Amino acid sequence: MPVFSPSSHHPAPAAECEPGTAPEQQTAVDKALTLLKSLAELDGEIGVSELARRNRMSKSTTFRLLGILQRNDLVDRVGSDYRLGTQLFDIIARGFGADALLLHERLLPHLVDLYELTHETVHLAMLHGTDIVYVNKLHGHRAARSPSRIGACVPAYCTGVGKALLAFDHDAAEAAISAGLPARTEYTLADSDRFRADLRRIRQEGIAYDRQEAVLGLTCVAVPVMGAAGRPVAALSIAGSDRRFDPARFAPALRRVAFEAGRTINAAMVRQAAPTGTAGL
Repeated sequence: MPVFSPSSHHPAPAAECEPGTAPEQQTAVDKALTLLKSLAELDGEIGVSELARRNRMSKSTTFRLLGILQRNDLVDRVGSDYRLGTQLFDIIARGFGADALLLHERLLPHLVDLYELTHETVHLAMLHGTDIVYVNKLHGHRAARSPSRIGACVPAYCTGVGKALLAFDHDAAEAAISAGLPARTEYTLADSDRFRADLRRIRQEGIAYDRQEAVLGLTCVAVPVMGAAGRPVAALSIAGSDRRFDPARFAPALRRVAFEAGRTINAAMVRQAAPTGTAGL
């Protein structure tokens, strides 16, 4: 199984304290939450010294708090670096319902298959209102800069996974349009007519593209994971740098994996809905 850890970190400004609260006046809980928020902004791991610098804490305090968070599975240690722990996703996912946990657990093997086929950044996401929630993500050493993080919410209209889901949910799509489609980049489909036309194409072809619509330099291809009722329950995507990544090249592999993922999640949902004592019979 590949190692999913990028080799570099993007610099971030030091965290601001609450108005009127100096760093030394923060409680241990305040500081621990500050560290979690800082880790959530990263797409990978970070060392103690750098994390302490960004949050204007001493290295000893940062190390001590990370140890407490690690013992509670809220932070994982990777060598001498740290990243958010898997237990934190479980806590977040419960806020989005049982489906998020089911998707996260049952479709991980398919996400691994997709990574092995492409060696690009791969995502699993679900629709939450007019946003998408990243349920899972795998990436290698050449991951492009992306707003995607497990458990993060992003507006659906400017992402491949989001458009793949909105195309099959008329009410959510119209709600997103009514709320406005602010341009995140010069390539965002901020015009409602163009946006609706793109959703019609996605419904016909079953595949969505994000060509630098959310972040400059990032492009991706996405397809829905269809449920038993003929409506998508999630979406899968492959993303990479616009300078070297050809999304159409990976479309066939993405369709195959999404089809198998649909079979897996539909079977899991049937078992989950079965009366107690009959599942698996």
